[in-house]
Amino acid sequence: MLFANFAIPLPVAYVLRDLLSEQLLLSWVAALYLLTIARILLDWRYRRQKREARSRDWRRWAWRFTLLSWISSGLWGALGWFAFHPNEPQTLAFICIVITGIASGAVPSLSAFPLAYAGSLVAILLPFAIRCFLGEGPLYDTYLIFTTCLFGVDLYYSRVTHRTLAETARLRFENLSLIGSLQEQRDRAQSADRAKSRFLAAASHDLRQPIHALGLFISTLGALGRNGDVPARSARELAERARSVIGNLSGLLDALLDISKLDAGVVTVAREPVALRRLFSDLKAEYAGIAGGQGLDWRVMTTDIWVDTDPMMLKRILDNLISNAFRYTQTGTVLLGCRRRGAEVEIQVWDTGVGIPKAEQEAVFEEFVQLANPARDRTQGLGLGLAIVERTAALLGHRVKVVSKEGRGSTFSIIVPVTAPRLVQQSDRAGPTAAMQNGGIIVIDDERDALDATALLLTTLGYRVYAGRSAAAACREHAKAASQNEAPVDLVLTDYRLEDGQTGIGAIRDVSRYFGRDVPALILSGDTSPARLKEVTESGYLLLHKPLDAARLEEEIEAMVAGDAVRERSTATG
Repeated sequence: MLFANFAIPLPVAYVLRDLLSEQLLLSWVAALYLLTIARILLDWRYRRQKREARSRDWRRWAWRFTLLSWISSGLWGALGWFAFHPNEPQTLAFICIVITGIASGAVPSLSAFPLAYAGSLVAILLPFAIRCFLGEGPLYDTYLIFTTCLFGVDLYYSRVTHRTLAETARLRFENLSLIGSLQEQRDRAQSADRAKSRFLAAASHDLRQPIHALGLFISTLGALGRNGDVPARSARELAERARSVIGNLSGLLDALLDISKLDAGVVTVAREPVALRRLFSDLKAEYAGIAGGQGLDWRVMTTDIWVDTDPMMLKRILDNLISNAFRYTQTGTVLLGCRRRGAEVEIQVWDTGVGIPKAEQEAVFEEFVQLANPARDRTQGLGLGLAIVERTAALLGHRVKVVSKEGRGSTFSIIVPVTAPRLVQQSDRAGPTAAMQNGGIIVIDDERDALDATALLLTTLGYRVYAGRSAAAACREHAKAASQNEAPVDLVLTDYRLEDGQTGIGAIRDVSRYFGRDVPALILSGDTSPARLKEVTESGYLLLHKPLDAARLEEEIEAMVAGDAVRERSTATG
């Protein structure tokens, strides 16, 4: 647009040199050039402004540009007034062409601000339209109609252009935002990939160590057996050490399972009013022995505050925080207390331990990160506790804070909403029933060793067991037993992954169809993938993870069998 204001005035003045005075033409050309230079300077000043200033004062700048555009358009419109000669039809046509070109050419450059173009269009066309209106004859009527149509068409295309420009600008900013979002997602994916690699490397190391030790113990036991009878003392020592190794391995797998459950979103929050006095009292008693063994001062500040949370999850969080405090405090004090913060309470675990460098205070919440344990000594924990704390707190909607100074100690806090105390009511609980004894259990596992071991354990515990490597095989075993004597079945115990692509969920359904009723079931699995956890949770069956302690399995089976007996008794009574 500015180029047209430089290039066109001189040729126009040359064409009109014989019709208008030289002084008028020169003044008109000079005014256009000066105004164009002023517009260029304004643009230069605008571009020198900082982006923030331009964004803040955009209206002021827009109206400055608009005002100069209107003045420039008025000068072009003046051409249609003083160069209008009724007796010179060629000149009249030339003037019409010039103002038409200027008016239409301004559409792309001024439509970004619609008022600027509308005002410019009026300033360009109005003088020529007035002269045509005042003239007499069909020629002037034709020019007037043409000018009116030109005004409408240009105004329409200005509106279309404005929408196109606005859409282009919107798409540009959306693309920039999308690029930024993609870069952020890429960075997150790369970070997650690095975290996964670190996670797998650490988990592999921590799994290999106890398995390696267990293999050595078994080899030692085998060597003793080859040398003759195994001394009772040596057998007991090896058994105790193997049990300790299995306990460590189970602890690691349980921690990994907790992480997987939290990531899968299958952990159900059961909120209720929780008395901090009772919780703190239980924690004080639980860790008193550890504090005495380490020679540390263990203090618990009691309170009568009640909070709205899941009691089991909150205790798990505090267990992890307190365990870490004792683990990294050699001398001094570990303190558990709280501070009221309006409608919330900040539960704090404070210690005088080694502290955490400020640059590492976010990293400690990542899996397998242990700042003071580069050799990954298992007595210093697994490096999963704070990762579990962060995920559990996020699930509960509680905030976690850490304040630490290297060499001085740390304070980990969790902020929980305060609630009104709960009215404690006595509840009637059903006692143990005869159904716990001599109950029937269908056991399904495609691994022969695991199937035989489970069947042997349950038979030893007094249950009637119908075992098979598939649902069909187990049902056949039951059918054989039922043909000879009464063979009640109270529970299905199945592995998740079975042969031929079958799953434990499908096996339970097959057994239920065989009996013509829903049978309570437990699913065992060594698979901790979030997708698998979610699938089993949605099925409604209880999932237990391998390796599973025999005592825990016995407790769960007794609870399921007793619950089934209570339901049967209630149904019969009804």
